[in-house]
Amino acid sequence: MTIFLPETLSGDKQHTVIEIVEALAATPGVAAVVLGGSYARGVARPDSDVDLGVYYDPATPFRIDDIAHIARRVALQPPTVTDFYAWGAWVNGGAWIHTATGKIDLLYRNLAQVERTIGEAEQGIIHHDYPQQPPYGFYSVTYLAETQVCLPLFDPAGMVQALKARVEHYPELLHLHAVNDGLWSAEFTLLQARNFAARGDVYNTVGCLTRTVTTLTQVLFALNRCYFMTDKGALEMIDGFARRPANYRQAICAILAAPGSDVTALVQSVARLEALWQRIVELTDGAYRPKFVM
Repeated sequence: MTIFLPETLSGDKQHTVIEIVEALAATPGVAAVVLGGSYARGVARPDSDVDLGVYYDPATPFRIDDIAHIARRVALQPPTVTDFYAWGAWVNGGAWIHTATGKIDLLYRNLAQVERTIGEAEQGIIHHDYPQQPPYGFYSVTYLAETQVCLPLFDPAGMVQALKARVEHYPELLHLHAVNDGLWSAEFTLLQARNFAARGDVYNTVGCLTRTVTTLTQVLFALNRCYFMTDKGALEMIDGFARRPANYRQAICAILAAPGSDVTALVQSVARLEALWQRIVELTDGAYRPKFVM
């Protein structure tokens, strides 16, 4: 089989990746293998991990023992290999492999779950699983982002290519719901933040500030019809968006870096974030409507 990899992968890393992909391709139950993460997005550093998505049909999944055998063949130390869904409902298992050419992560992906999530997104349905991962949890739209940017390395039935075709264009209902629901969530959270700040409650005020910020970040991705992938580098991506408040990243970082520890400072931080929220509302050109009158 011929495997095409980006030039950003060094020769030694390419050899290791090809060895793993060929072994996975020969494993019963492996439906597809893709290159994901920073290498697929074109933002990898020389020391970046290599992420390989390993897709399976839940009706006929691969054996975990087969994955462990492949991992041990290339590992410098005993690899971590998990069962299905051992890492949570969305990052649903995989392997951490330290090889002679760097760390390689295998990430299991349930084809039925990915397809279902894309279908829900087309209807404007988004899931948010906070406990899944730090710092702000997992958003189901990440599956669409992964699908859009991944590079299929083994896809004999064309399943991944078919999914990529479905996410080529940002769904209109996803855009509408993500923007409107996100702005409403931020508005409601800021209301609570004002009350906490007035009492000098640092714990709850700062919690509301970070909750609002991550919600507004999701709104800006949706407003610009860009699938959200990860919190890492999200603010830098927003810097390049056409529809965003000027100096959004700088404003967010200034608020979060020093929210305050007394009533006056906390109230000021909330007011600054409210002003930023209002600037984003204005970017909707009147489309935003709060769910309730407060």
